[in-house]
This record gives sequence, C-alpha cells and structure tokens, in this order.
Amino acid sequence: MNRGRFLVLDGPDGSGKSTQTRMLCEFLSSAGRDPLHLREPGGTSIGEKVRKILLDPENRSMHLKTELLLYMASRAQIVEEVIRPALAAGRIVVCERFLSSSLAYQGFAGGLGTETVATIGTFATGGLVPDRTFLLDIPAAAGLGRIRRKTPNLDRIEDRTLDFHERVRQGFLGLARQEPERYVVLDASGEPDAVQAALREHVHRVLR
Repeated sequence: MNRGRFLVLDGPDGSGKSTQTRMLCEFLSSAGRDPLHLREPGGTSIGEKVRKILLDPENRSMHLKTELLLYMASRAQIVEEVIRPALAAGRIVVCERFLSSSLAYQGFAGGLGTETVATIGTFATGGLVPDRTFLLDIPAAAGLGRIRRKTPNLDRIEDRTLDFHERVRQGFLGLARQEPERYVVLDASGEPDAVQAALREHVHRVLR
C-alpha cells in the first residue's frame, strides 16, 4: 500500500481548482505535511509540452480521440515519473485534475463513453486511484464568467459552447453519485475562503 495520500481537486472550468489547491498546499505546508502540488495536463517536462498542444486554440481541428489520448499520455508520464515515487516516499500529493476530468470531458460531455475512457485510463495510470477526489461544483455560466473576467483569451477547451461545459458539470456530478465514497462535492460558487474551509475539513478526515 502507498504510504502517502493522493488527493485530487477537479471540476468544471472556472471552479477555482488552482486557487483552492494552492491554498490547501500552503495550509498543509504550514502544518509540516510537505505536500506536492501538481497539475494536469502537465507536471513533467513531457506533460507540459503536451499541455501546450492540448490547450492551443490553433488546434481546433484536433479529433476528440486524439485529445483523449494526449491527456492520457501526459497522465501516464506524471503517474510514473512523479506521483508514484512521491506516494512511496510518504508525501501528500495534491493534483489539479486527474482521470475524473477525462471521464467528464471526453467520456460524458464529448460522447466517447465513460466505460471506454475508464478502460484507457486504467491502463494509463496503472490502476492508481486517488484517496479522495474533491469536485468543486459551479454552474457552467458562472465558471466561464470567472475566466472571462480574468482573461479575454480562452484556451481551446474553455472556448467550447456553454452547453458543452454544462454537460461537463453533469458528468462530474454523475461520477460523484456513482461513487460517493470516493468523491466529495463542494459548492465552489462562494468566496474562496469559505470554499477552502469546507475543503480543509474534508481533507482533515482523509488524513486522520
């Protein structure tokens, strides 16, 4: 068994994953827990190059199957190069997005099917499953509004239709209903400090 703990923060675009992950890691660091903050796609030299390809708005012709496999390639690399060694060393790994994202985006919203995505995902990750996945839930319009207030330049995924992003949200909520023991849904529409307080309470239970 892994001696470390693997925590994932996931959810629709604009739900505050980066902010909440950063705040959580700062809190864990202040408590002497030495967390490792990662993001997907990315987290490795190879993964960051794949990330640029995936999010580049110029790559609008990318087929959904290509998109899925690129995400899985980045994921396979970060699992083997970074996550497994960190867990073996007893560290707390906190990652922005994981397989849950592919299930929601390409599997459910994209229509490739969650069973297909799960099968490919199991191969890519070697069956690695987070100790807990925290879903930061927010209506699609509200999440995209947050992003547009920060930047007018949306990436290739963010620039998809509102309907697509709402299907993504429903995909995430469906995952939580199917596996309530693995997923925790948090209302991400409030102030960051309030969301963080709720997140820390659940993380404390996992680490305890």
